[in-house]
Amino acid sequence: MKRKLFFGERMLYGDGKTPFNCVIPFKIRGQISEIFLVQALKKIQKKHPWLTAGIRLDEKKYPWMVTNLTDKFHIPVRIVDRVNDEQWQAESKKEWATAFEASSNPLLRIVWLKSDVVSEILLVVHHCLCDGTSAISILKELVLLLDNPDAEIGKEIPIQSLHDIIPAKVLSSYRSKIKSGFIGKVTTMALWLIPIKKIPFNRKEDFLLSWKLDAETTAAIVQFCKKQGFTVNTLLSTALLTAFKAVRGEKAFNKISLPVDVRNYNKAIKADHIFAFGLMIVLSAYPDKDFLSNVKAIQQDATQKLSKLNPYSLMLMMEACHPALKNFSNLLKYGKSSNDCMFSNLGRLDIPHQYQNFEIETIYSPSVMGPLGNTTTLVVSTYRNQMDFSFMASEGYLPHHETEAIREKVMEILLAQIKIPTPALEHA
Repeated sequence: MKRKLFFGERMLYGDGKTPFNCVIPFKIRGQISEIFLVQALKKIQKKHPWLTAGIRLDEKKYPWMVTNLTDKFHIPVRIVDRVNDEQWQAESKKEWATAFEASSNPLLRIVWLKSDVVSEILLVVHHCLCDGTSAISILKELVLLLDNPDAEIGKEIPIQSLHDIIPAKVLSSYRSKIKSGFIGKVTTMALWLIPIKKIPFNRKEDFLLSWKLDAETTAAIVQFCKKQGFTVNTLLSTALLTAFKAVRGEKAFNKISLPVDVRNYNKAIKADHIFAFGLMIVLSAYPDKDFLSNVKAIQQDATQKLSKLNPYSLMLMMEACHPALKNFSNLLKYGKSSNDCMFSNLGRLDIPHQYQNFEIETIYSPSVMGPLGNTTTLVVSTYRNQMDFSFMASEGYLPHHETEAIREKVMEILLAQIKIPTPALEHA
């Protein structure tokens, strides 16, 4: 089985040599069997055909996912003796920088920080293979099988072409074809004309800040948002924009990008589909408004922008832009940054914590690091009623001391809204 990479996947895959990796660590208290882990990964591969696929280039250097069903083509596991509670962060940074051998291995691997009582397992996936939703689904299957190798996890019907995810009437629409083709040609021409100095930006050291809120504080934030009539996502977005402005002043762009799960618009794509295409909106704050007025105004902006998203049109347009891929990637890689941060809220993770043989003590929010422009990213998730934050950046884009200051300012803003005067966060 094989298929060409979609435009978004090709962009994330890049040259195949540069890492663009997502890492999802989780902490287990209890006994884990190495045999169960190997069996679990084999069973997960059987469910998801694209986890048995490598990347091959055709004669035109176009990348294809091609399945490999030989016994040697398995998800690799690296076992490391666990030393302390902070070790997973160092291993995450190591995995950011380690490219996948995509032609000879799956685009997913496991790191196991092993001890007799407590372990961290890092699920590492190339971003061209999975978005956050599909990666969390794999994690959910993994912990279930680690506890019970006979558990049923179903069988994915893989996405093999646009026909699987775009309605036939849209694909066959003359208007859609003309519109996407025209936009593709215009985009290609524009990207050819834009002058780009191909001087590599020195982003310096990549780093991660990880922390979580206690259950009481998390609940208070949720209740505050319900009472005020806006979402937690919008509150966090506004706090982030406000913090960037407070810390960076005139260097702040007043702009954050938020990925949107395409599954909210396209029901053909299931939560456990191996899929990496996402939608995006951009939000900005209003300088003349106070904080709460800003949250409500930004909520209106977000609602309006979300209502206008059309995944079918966007995907068709992007598929028409394959000739411009190199120029588009160069624009992202070498062009000047125009936004402060990527912000992603995965919400509440629907994964049990208590199992027969172990307990999941925590799931850390995913971290991601890639080569396409500003690396500054904040990912938030909630597990066991605790909101968890992963804040990634590179010293060349956002210095470590400013990242720390933004983190502290975000927390100060949130705690002020719910009337908690003292810090209620735990550094991971």
